[in-house]
Amino acid sequence: MKRSDQILLNNYTERGVEKGAKLSGKAIDNPDLRLFWESTAQYNLRDSLAWVKSHRNSLSDKSRLVTEGEEEKIYKEKGLFPMGLKEELGLILIETPLHAIPHLNTLLGHANEALEQGGYLWCHLRTAVLKRKLIMQHYPWGINGVAFLLHFIWHRIFPKLNITRPLYFAVTRGKKRTYNRVEVLGRLYRAGFEVVNEEFREGTFYVVARKVKDPIRNDIPSGSPLITMRRVGKDRQLISVYKFRTMYSYSEYLQPYIYEHNHLDKDGKFADDYRVTPWGCWMRKLWIDELPMIWNVLRGDLKLVGVRPLSPHYFSLYTPEMQELRTRTKPGLLPPAHASIVRKVTLEDIQKTERIYLEQYLKHPFKTDWLYFWRIVTNILIRGARSK
Repeated sequence: MKRSDQILLNNYTERGVEKGAKLSGKAIDNPDLRLFWESTAQYNLRDSLAWVKSHRNSLSDKSRLVTEGEEEKIYKEKGLFPMGLKEELGLILIETPLHAIPHLNTLLGHANEALEQGGYLWCHLRTAVLKRKLIMQHYPWGINGVAFLLHFIWHRIFPKLNITRPLYFAVTRGKKRTYNRVEVLGRLYRAGFEVVNEEFREGTFYVVARKVKDPIRNDIPSGSPLITMRRVGKDRQLISVYKFRTMYSYSEYLQPYIYEHNHLDKDGKFADDYRVTPWGCWMRKLWIDELPMIWNVLRGDLKLVGVRPLSPHYFSLYTPEMQELRTRTKPGLLPPAHASIVRKVTLEDIQKTERIYLEQYLKHPFKTDWLYFWRIVTNILIRGARSK
């Protein structure tokens, strides 16, 4: 490895992660995890795994290392770990990088089933952003851009599209995929874990997660450019809202983690939301991402003007009174917040603005939406109001 590459690995981190993050912030009640983390805090990945293998006798019977190649056997056991498992485990450490595991969601779901409530999972990988930096640094200028583009198409796009996925898995067996950090964290939350710690160290992204619930199994995650989102509609009914993707895959499962660490910005959105892709920011500025929602308006799920359709988690942040008021009418494509030139600072401000609109609408539906429509259009076209 080039010296410049090693320097990049040693100093690398990503937005949303503090460099050198420690195992803290949440109470850790597993002595094996604490011993492992403290003993290997300055180790690279190879030495960390070597420490586990040489100290197995120091760990309890409820701590297991899933060695490389063993994860494939797990898929055939229909949810049970093939390790003579007689009781639920307290700690699972996965030797194989997550990007080299063909059926990652299956493995995470089975790990959840093997762990006791509150049990921990330790895993690692090399993220897509870091791979890009290494490619761009490794090849000469001009060639590096082409090399990264080919890498992106093959390892990021092909595995996600239904038409190209069979070819990709036939060639790679799914062991060379490239995951964004956000996607990995989202997969963990979908599998019933909460993230306790994440850290970049010498080019490897480490995650410690804790089991808090059963995996989500009644959905079909998608990496498609056109996404379907479950939103709270009239009478609290969940509706399907369509948008062009502006976030990384599995971002929707990460909302509790983002809110816990980022809270809300002055527009009532998640502050410094690193789930949004670079091209997603551009699409939002031009309102391109919301064009498919016109179909929701034509289908009758949404009104043209109305409060934004919210995810169940974001909806739960509203006061009970506002939840009841919101669900008395359909959500809308053009939100009342854009009718004002004053930017809303807090979630309370957003609720206040929506309350004024809703109370007026319930008294005079057509007149209210007519007035708000022209105010919103004026702010969008003249004052540059943007989708968030």
